[in-house]
Amino acid sequence: MTMYRRARQTELDQILGWAANEGWNPGIDDAPAFYAADPNGFFVATDDTDAPIAAISVVNHTAEFAFLGLYIVRPEHRGTGVGYGLWQHALKHAGQRTIGLDGVEAQQANYQSSGFVSAGGTTRFTGMMTGTVCHDAQLAHPDDFARLIALEAAASGVAKPTYLSGWFETKPTRQTITLKDQDQIIAFATVRSCVDGAKIGPLYAPDPAYARKLILHCATVFDGPISIDVPATSAGLSQLCNDLGLEAGFRTARMYRGAFETPPPCVFAVTSLELG
Repeated sequence: MTMYRRARQTELDQILGWAANEGWNPGIDDAPAFYAADPNGFFVATDDTDAPIAAISVVNHTAEFAFLGLYIVRPEHRGTGVGYGLWQHALKHAGQRTIGLDGVEAQQANYQSSGFVSAGGTTRFTGMMTGTVCHDAQLAHPDDFARLIALEAAASGVAKPTYLSGWFETKPTRQTITLKDQDQIIAFATVRSCVDGAKIGPLYAPDPAYARKLILHCATVFDGPISIDVPATSAGLSQLCNDLGLEAGFRTARMYRGAFETPPPCVFAVTSLELG
């Protein structure tokens, strides 16, 4: 008999392993920051032995906004209704909040049937790069986090203080790089080690020139290909990725259920497709 319950913290690494098998290339140390964002926001469907067979996250970032991700059904259980049952169960966690998601384009019709409306898309750019150290770059300090969260919120449309406070911590698998003008942070990027290479996100810059410095510096931190998830509203960053030799590949549809005002275009890359 299928049951639905909250995922245990120890199960999140397993779920991210499923994501890796799907080709999503998660960070190798994403689980702690993900779970800290909302420990009650991760759900699994289980079989008769209480083993997870499907997963989903509906993370409540604020009293008004939640984000849905990590929606995975094990291949042998697809087409059985397990995934949709878990979907319905998990959405209750958001209450009356607006919910955002980055879903595969082929599933847009299914998401629309649950009340989600398209708001553009995101493209993953990936490739090998020869990095260049930027001598003006500095590692983010905890005292910088409030400024970084505010800049990310201005670009994404919603503040995610709990999630990003953990995300910006410097670790062997993760660095957040800042650029300043007159002692004020005006651009930043987080780069993290992934199953294959590294990903940059979030990235915020006042113009493509600053973004270029950040990307080239981030490319010196970890080995392997670099990936960046760029929303359609960031045309300048998409062009920069092309100029740097990164190739457009995996695409997702950004959708919302509930009121959401899309922020104006800027040079910005999303933190993750899983938690927004």
